[in-house]
Amino acid sequence: MSLTELRLSPFGLFHTALALVAVLAGVVALARHGVISPRSRSGRVYVWLTALASLTGLAIFRHGAFGKPHALALLTLLVLGLAGLAGRGRLGRASAAIETVAYSATLFFHSIPGLAESLTRLPPGAPLFDDPEAPGLQRLAGLALLLFVIGAGWQVRRMRRRSGVSAASAQEGVPTPTTPTRAPR
Repeated sequence: MSLTELRLSPFGLFHTALALVAVLAGVVALARHGVISPRSRSGRVYVWLTALASLTGLAIFRHGAFGKPHALALLTLLVLGLAGLAGRGRLGRASAAIETVAYSATLFFHSIPGLAESLTRLPPGAPLFDDPEAPGLQRLAGLALLLFVIGAGWQVRRMRRRSGVSAASAQEGVPTPTTPTRAPR
């Protein structure tokens, strides 16, 4: 399978690699800690690579002009900024919940182009969908949204059960947003 078969430029491949490693780091953070937090190694990798994938995505014009993927990249950067502010406690009592849901939302954002780009290119020569707007792809994006809403709801309920303890500290080894120490590697 070549880049030509996948309709990927070398820069597009670089962008895709950043995004794939970011998603893997996000999944690892969720599996280990129940949250994506820059206070863990996997969380830091996730945040930085998600930001880089968003920035590189802004330079890709597969369809010739600024479009929905570019808007999603900008939204992702804004939500990462919001999560960063919340992680520093700058958004009041709801900071921990906002941080948790915002980082989880960015993982959901990865799923949108991830599904569309993968399933309109693979398998090479006979992709599952011809168009990113195909109804089947829209249903898969809807399923990803449903999973995000369920997961974010679970995270917030978990935080409330811990009565006042931030979601970032829900797992041992991930300090609260107000703790200036680094998490164990």
